[in-house]
Amino acid sequence: MQNTDIRIRRARQTDLPGICTIEYGLFPDPWDESAFQDVFDLFPGLFFVAEKNNIIVGFVSAGMENTGEAVYGHIMNIAVPSFAQGQGIGGKLLLRIEFECMVLGAEAMQLEVRVSNKDAQRFYQKHGYAPVLILDSYYNNAEDAVLMMRWFT
Repeated sequence: MQNTDIRIRRARQTDLPGICTIEYGLFPDPWDESAFQDVFDLFPGLFFVAEKNNIIVGFVSAGMENTGEAVYGHIMNIAVPSFAQGQGIGGKLLLRIEFECMVLGAEAMQLEVRVSNKDAQRFYQKHGYAPVLILDSYYNNAEDAVLMMRWFT
C-alpha cells in the first residue's frame, strides 16, 4: 500500500535525535549520534528524512565515491521503523537518494546488507539492486555483508 501523505525532505541537525531513536530500535549495532553527525557534516545534501504528520518515519543517508573508473552513490544507512514498514516509505527514500546521487553524477548505487537480513535483500532486489559479492566479517559481530549494486546505465 502506497502512502501519499509522506513527505521526504532534507535532514536537519534537529532531526538527529529522532533518527537515532529509529536506529536504536532496529539494529543490533546501531550508529550513535556522533556517527550520524559526521555523515550530516560530510554529505548534508545526501541525508533525508520521511515525515508523516510531522513525525519522522524513516531516513536515508548516502555519500559519493569516485573509484577513478566510476562514480557511484553509497547508501550508508536507511531505516523505517517497524510500525511504518509496508507503506512505501523505504521505496520513496530510496528513489530520492538515487535521484540526488544521479544529479551529482553517479553511474550506480552501492550498499551493504547483513547476509541474515533476507527481507532487506528482497526489498533492494525489488528496487533493481543485485548482489555483487560477500564481504567477510563486515559487521561488529563478524557477520558477513552482501554488497549490492544498482546501475543506472
